[in-house]
Amino acid sequence: MEFEEVNPLNIWIIDDDLVSLFAARYGIEQLDKPYHVVDFDSAEVALKVLSDSFEGDEQLPDIILLDLMMPKMDGWQFLEKLEEMPEYIKTTHVYILSAFLSTKERQRASQHPEVKGYFDKPISKRALGRIFGEKEEAQ
Repeated sequence: MEFEEVNPLNIWIIDDDLVSLFAARYGIEQLDKPYHVVDFDSAEVALKVLSDSFEGDEQLPDIILLDLMMPKMDGWQFLEKLEEMPEYIKTTHVYILSAFLSTKERQRASQHPEVKGYFDKPISKRALGRIFGEKEEAQ
C-alpha cells in the first residue's frame, strides 16, 4: 500500500514582539503536527521573502499569523501589499494577532477580504487548533 506524501502546512508568524513570536511558535509545536514554522520580526522582511517566493520554487505560506502593531510597516500596510500580489496568494489564510485590537479594528479585520479571523495575544492553544483545523479541512 502506497501513501501519498503530504506537505506539512507552511506557517508564517509576523510579529516584532519576540515573546509573542515564541509563544505562538511554542503553541504550534504543542499541536504535535508536522507544521513548518517560519517567523519574522518585521513585515518588510516577510514581504520580501514572499515576493521572492513567487519568483522561486519556495512553498508559499498556507497560514500567516500577523501582528498589527509593528514599526515601519504595520500589519494593515502588509495586508495592502499582499492584496497587490498575484491571485494565487489568495490560498493563504491570514489571521490577525493583536494585544490591542479595538472594536474599530476588529470590525475592519472582519470586513477585510484577506483576513480569516483575529485573536488576542498571546494566542491560545485552543485558538491555534481552530485555525489549523479550518485550514486542513479546506485542503
